Amino acid sequence: MTVMIYHNSDCDTSRSVLKIIRDAGIEPAIIDYMATPPSHEEMLALLLAMDMAPRQLLRTMESTYLSLKLDDQSKTDRQIIDALLAHPELIQRPIVVTEKGVKLCRPKTKVLDLL
Repeated sequence: MTVMIYHNSDCDTSRSVLKIIRDAGIEPAIIDYMATPPSHEEMLALLLAMDMAPRQLLRTMESTYLSLKLDDQSKTDRQIIDALLAHPELIQRPIVVTEKGVKLCRPKTKVLDLL
């Protein structure tokens, strides 16, 4: 099985999900999205596969969220996606991609549905 994880090594949940994947005997492709954020097209594909609006992927507790006024409901999906890509710390994590689907794995046990 091919597994890809959009991973942030500073995040406890992301590290836990990576461990669950490895404990299942799978070595995933790891994308350090903080260093290499997805392209606009990749982000659109991930959101579509997860059936999520861009706003649902925002980390609202980040200071960047408030400084960019992303709580303003008049911000368009395009503006939210642009903010996510310019400031990857705003992206909820981890996102896991397998043949079984794509999920934001919060809580970490959501990854089990994909393995």
